[in-house]
Amino acid sequence: MKPVPQATSLRRAPVQRRSAERLTRILDACADLLDEVGYDDLSTRAVALRAGVPIGSVYRFFGNKRQMADALAQRNLERFTECVTERLGKSRDGGWRTAMDAVLDEYLAMKRTAPGFSLVDFGNQIPVGSRHAEPNHRVADRLTDLLSGYLDREPDEDLRRTFLIAVETADTLVHLAFRVTPEGDEKIISEARELLRAYLARVLD
Repeated sequence: MKPVPQATSLRRAPVQRRSAERLTRILDACADLLDEVGYDDLSTRAVALRAGVPIGSVYRFFGNKRQMADALAQRNLERFTECVTERLGKSRDGGWRTAMDAVLDEYLAMKRTAPGFSLVDFGNQIPVGSRHAEPNHRVADRLTDLLSGYLDREPDEDLRRTFLIAVETADTLVHLAFRVTPEGDEKIISEARELLRAYLARVLD
């Protein structure tokens, strides 16, 4: 079953399989409609219609479209974490360069393929255009927990700060790459990768 968002974004967490599947359909519909109509024109009624569920089912989980988009962003982070974990599980390298490539590549893959991701990603563009700091801190915390064991390093404040700087840098440059071309300008992405390697080599080697 697809991962569902953390309970903090929901009015009521799904308990039964049928309820979890309904929540998945709601979030899938939300993601598709974000790509089609944007955040401003997104409505809970349209999501219910697209998902094929009663409007009451949407309100059982979410009080408004902001909460629904927040839940989609949290689900994106869960899926991103799963993809990075799976990729690193297949690697025998164990070094930070392999980890960095996995993180950046999976982020780029979601930017290119995940419905609704261009507007909400991990939450830092909700509402559209807002780029407050909290979601990048959330991503940095997640990467610290995920990669500290892989890199055989203590998950301390130094490592967290390192990942926060790397996440903020990658976030800014990847957004620039996708503003230049819809699929992400490869030269900008290449420069971003080299910049991250130079920074992480200085602090992690």
